[in-house]
Amino acid sequence: MKASSIRTAALLLALSFQASVVFAHGDVTPQAVDTKSLPQLGEQWRDENPFRGNDEAVRIGGSAYTQNCARCHGIEAVSGGIAPDLRKLDKDCMNQKIETKKQACIKDVDQYFLTSARRGKVRNGAVYMPPFEGTLSQEAMWSIRAYLDTRREVK
Repeated sequence: MKASSIRTAALLLALSFQASVVFAHGDVTPQAVDTKSLPQLGEQWRDENPFRGNDEAVRIGGSAYTQNCARCHGIEAVSGGIAPDLRKLDKDCMNQKIETKKQACIKDVDQYFLTSARRGKVRNGAVYMPPFEGTLSQEAMWSIRAYLDTRREVK
């Protein structure tokens, strides 16, 4: 094989690898979620999760997570290292000894989660997480958060 052919093959291989790294995140097509069995929350976005501890929301959220989040964040929220491990989303809150501070922390994490889910994550023009607002309703997003509460890993 000629040296130029080897260089061309190496370049194509490198570009192929780089493309797979670039598109590892953000290439998920958001899937709508049926939330008709949940109380409808209206157009005003809530400050904290109104579905925390709601079994139906957890069931819906588990399905919605599998359809929309698992590809990057891992099956049952167990990350393989590609994206943040969402079981640890509010780890610092759960370790808080003062209940009022714990609840304030959880509310802050709820807001962080909701903002991330609504707007997605883009860095230097690269989409790491697509925005879900417009595809997922407030009810669907809070259901996913309720599901993640059941997957929490505190250590």
